[in-house]
Amino acid sequence: MKAGFISLGCSKNLVDTEVMLGILRQNGYELVNEAAEADVLIVNTCAFIESAKEESITTVLTMVEYKEPGKGRCKSLIIAGCLGQRYGQELLDDLPEADGIIGTGSWHRIMEAIEETLAGNRVVINRENEIIYDASVPRIPTTPSYTAYVKIAEGCNNRCAFCAIPLIRGRYRSRSVEDICQEVEALVAKGVREIVLIAQDTTNYGHDIYGEPSLARLLKELCRIEGIKWLRTLYSYPKFFTDELIEVIASEEKLVKYVDIPLQHANDEILRAMHRPDTKAEVTALLQKLRERIPGVVIRSTFIVGFPGETDAQYQELKEFLQQQRFDHVGIFTYSREEDTAAAEMEGQVPEEVMQDRYHDLKATQSLISQQLNEALEGQVLEVLVEGRTEDGMPYGRSYRQADDVDDSIYIEDDRTSQVGDMVKVRILQGFTEDLVGELVR
Repeated sequence: MKAGFISLGCSKNLVDTEVMLGILRQNGYELVNEAAEADVLIVNTCAFIESAKEESITTVLTMVEYKEPGKGRCKSLIIAGCLGQRYGQELLDDLPEADGIIGTGSWHRIMEAIEETLAGNRVVINRENEIIYDASVPRIPTTPSYTAYVKIAEGCNNRCAFCAIPLIRGRYRSRSVEDICQEVEALVAKGVREIVLIAQDTTNYGHDIYGEPSLARLLKELCRIEGIKWLRTLYSYPKFFTDELIEVIASEEKLVKYVDIPLQHANDEILRAMHRPDTKAEVTALLQKLRERIPGVVIRSTFIVGFPGETDAQYQELKEFLQQQRFDHVGIFTYSREEDTAAAEMEGQVPEEVMQDRYHDLKATQSLISQQLNEALEGQVLEVLVEGRTEDGMPYGRSYRQADDVDDSIYIEDDRTSQVGDMVKVRILQGFTEDLVGELVR
């Protein structure tokens, strides 16, 4: 039997896909990249915002054609992940073409779902939401051989008014330091050079099992593992960004000086309405501390425009905050009204056209900042991890300043020797809004 996966959404969802791939291979399934060759097709879906849900449904419907004779051999089409967890039987009823649903907390039952659907039964398995994979679970990384994501915790206890993740993935639950180290050691033994730690809120790591935020402790232990070149942490909320954590990032050589810290807004009234625990003053003080104690630190953040009740003045405060802070990388989103969230019922829903105007204005503001920051890198020499080549043969990759999949790339002129996975020294020649161009330092 052959199985094919389509994984949508975030890197946390991708890890779930990799774990299910491992379980299928362990049970004798051949994994294929072509949907037309698969007896079983599994779409691991995202349901974070409306556009993600639409993409997930469209992808599922696209896979339906492979159930038709002459186009494919699919006997079972399963919807996995967030969409299945959130809508369950309702989703299966609305999509008669699908054969089964498996939720985010039921990945370990993927073989049960497959066997039931192949037997002709339509099933929904989405009641469980209290487990997280561990180092003993088989996993097949789908990322390039030199980098891998490691999920250190699952779920979320933050009840941000706009976010449905706690409803979908449940309460926050951490893996032990020992178990994470065991997985990382196994990945490094296979040649992985960059480890990227992820969770819905990485700075809250360990609070549930150790009684206090323990990311700093985990990072210290991981830095002792030989073979790691870069250790990167994403989704670090400001609430538990302790002084100890800052000092660990500053002092440990393997930890890249890159902080991903979702802030969402800069106006205190909007932050309170979002149910965010931080104030603008507290965030500003944290950013100043990060820059003072970690020389060369790169800071990435995300922001939402058009949250219910956001006035022109409050939006302008957010814009001025970006102009003052000059973040290295910024993700900007328009507010998405999600059912069953606190914000969905709030008064003052901002019209779509107003949100779009603010979105494009803030994007333009950040684009100018990004261009200026990239131009300021001209002449500097950075260590670059080569990730591929363009169609005309130019290598490109990332330095410590860029995270995989979300940030810009560095293109290396007149380099015909570097191979994917190499770490090379590159002098930056030109900085643009999104990317940089450099030359190999021989």
